[in-house]
Parts: sequence; C-alpha cells; structure tokens
Amino acid sequence: MALDLDAIYTDLHRHPELSFQETRTAGVIAQRLTELGIEFEEGIGRTGLAAVIRNDDADDGERGPVVWLRADMDGLPVEERTGLAYASTARGVDPQGLDVPVMHACGHDMHVTALLGALERLVATTDEWRGTVVAVFQPAEEYGAGSQAMIADGVLDRFPRPDIVLGQHVTPLPAGTIGVRPGTQMAASDGLRVTLLGRGGHGSRPQATIDPVVMAAATVMRLQTVVSRETDPRDVAVVTVGSIHAGLKNNIIPAEAVLELSLRYPDDEARARVLEKVERIVRAEAQASGAEEEPVIKVDHSLPPTINDEEATARLRAAFARAFGDEKVVDPGMFTGSEDVSWFAREAGVPLVFWFWGGVDPQVYADAAASGSIERDIPTNHSPFFAPLLQPTLDNGVANLVTAAREFLAAR
Repeated sequence: MALDLDAIYTDLHRHPELSFQETRTAGVIAQRLTELGIEFEEGIGRTGLAAVIRNDDADDGERGPVVWLRADMDGLPVEERTGLAYASTARGVDPQGLDVPVMHACGHDMHVTALLGALERLVATTDEWRGTVVAVFQPAEEYGAGSQAMIADGVLDRFPRPDIVLGQHVTPLPAGTIGVRPGTQMAASDGLRVTLLGRGGHGSRPQATIDPVVMAAATVMRLQTVVSRETDPRDVAVVTVGSIHAGLKNNIIPAEAVLELSLRYPDDEARARVLEKVERIVRAEAQASGAEEEPVIKVDHSLPPTINDEEATARLRAAFARAFGDEKVVDPGMFTGSEDVSWFAREAGVPLVFWFWGGVDPQVYADAAASGSIERDIPTNHSPFFAPLLQPTLDNGVANLVTAAREFLAAR
C-alpha cells in the first residue's frame, strides 16, 4: 500500500519535537520504513535513524555508487501562528528547563516526508538503477550538533560509506523552483553565549551596584557596529543577538546578564575577524561599566560553510533542468543561514550538493514581488507564520530527491 505522504506530513507538523527529543518523529519514520521493507537502525546519535537500500548485484562484481540522502527532523521553540487546521499546539522543555512552544518553523517535517516518499519510489524502481542508497534522518540540526552526534556514534562505519552526500531544504521561493549553486551555498556560523558579570543590589540604590542590564544594553548596541562600521560592505557578515536574559523582578538589579549571539560568515578568515571584534567589544563594554570580573564567552556550536562541489553541482543542475525545465533551476545566491549537513561529506571526504526548493504559492510570490513586499508578506524560515504550501511542494521535494539520487546511481 502506498504511503499517504500528505497525512504523514500533517501529522509530523502537528507533533514537532525539539532537538535530541525527536522520539515520536523517529517512531513515525521507523513505522514507515518497516512498511516499505527497508532495513534501518534507530538511536544513532541519540534519536537519529539511518536506512539502507542495497541494490548492487552487478554481474561484473564491481561496487555501484553509494548515495547518501539526508533529512533533518527537529522543530523549534516557536509558537505557531499560521492558522492551519493542522497547526502545532505542542510544547516541550528546552535545555534550560523552560516550558516552550514547539513548531516546525523551518520545514524539517517537509524534509522528512519528502525523503520517505523518495525512498518509496526508489524501492519501487530498483529494476532501473544499481547501487546503494543510505537515507539519514538526522536529529538536532537546529543545535548544529546532530550530524556530529551521528558521526560520533559510528554512522559512517555502520553503513556503506558515501560516494556523495545530497540534501535539500524547503525555503520561501515559488513552488516548482529549485535553487542551487556551486561553491559556498550557506555561511559558516558560531553560536556564542556571553555572560556579563556585574554586582547585584536593590533597584533603589543603583550606585551600589554594577548593573549588568545596562552593560548588556550597551553591548548589544555596540555589537551592531561590527557589520555596519567594521566590515567592508562588499563582504558578508551577520551579528545577531537573538536572546537576552537578566533579572527576575523590577526592583532588583541582577548580578549577571546573558546574551546569546548568532554569527555568520562565508569563510574562516572572515570568522576570525568577526570573532575578534565581538570579543573586543564585549570585554571593552564590561570594562567601561566598571565590571570587577571578566565576561565569560562560550562557543555553543560552530558550523563550517556549506560548500557544494563544483563538478557534482554542475552535473545535478543539468539533471534538474532536464527533469523540470531550465527556467525552474536558479542560482539563489549564498544564504547566510547555516547547516550541519556538510559534516557527513567532510568526514567521509566526498562531494556534497545541497539545494533549496520552493514552498510558496507562485501567484502569491509573484504578487508580493510586484508590490515590493516579499520581505513583509512571504514568511521565511523560523517565522511563526512559516508554512510551505503542502502541494505541490511535497511532491516536488520527492521528485527532487529521486532525480538527484538517480543521477549519481548507476543505470541498469
């Protein structure tokens, strides 16, 4: 019986789970893999799965290509506001122990469902291709830690090692569009946790304290100059303070404030420059505030740039153009978002191709483009309003993966 992909997608969308907590999601995937008769292992890198289709019975005994297809599984601590009939009302507990809303605000539910659909189609057409397909359902992409957790748990040794790693991400492009480019497709990033140490006290006696709230405010404002005043406008850099926490009551000056930063850059040279500037500003603002202790700067995660192999990307772009029409395949430019998919290819020493596919109603996108309101009217990933158009986005995602896998597998 064929998989009901629409039902799988809406179920996953209703029940998102935070990073490294994707137990229900993994169970849904395991159930569908069992129905398809595909061998798999669970619990890789805590909650990840890997499945394998072995279809390599060449008469000459030569090993066929091994193609890895990857999808990420985790949701985000975002309260959904899409108004969809299948909108999430789920909640979870984050690493700090806080109860938070959870939403598939980045499309990972679409990624999982499209990969399941691609596996179903590949299993049904084994008489047309030869080789091995490994499907990796990865946890904790949003923490930038899931791929390395799976690698540390031996996924590259427990399954056939790849000749190429392929992956895709749904994004606010018109449905039917595929965005892929050679070279740097996504930026490198670091997540920093900065703890500013002051001296707490009564809100009525600020002169007896060293106020970390004021210190934090000054630091946030000064950090904006890293890009606006210390980075060449022709270069790419992003410094975002996405979280600030300090204090519990209006008449208590707290002893510390915590900032969480997201930094983005295209290469290691730019990374070194931005990190130096950020650290300089954080320490200088603490000194200017009279802090008696140095700030604590901790790197929560560090991701390399997502770099598409030149030759493999050219080959795949041509395959997409043949399958869907040349006008559907575009160069989306470098995205300043980051991914951890490249660790699989880097650790295996093989090429990577990672692409984007559109999930927006083409007419809605065209109207927004005509009115100059794309930024306002087309919700992007991580927005509480982000919701890919279910169809044809899902069918397109399946077709993309099958086309990509077949391009690098051997034909019969």
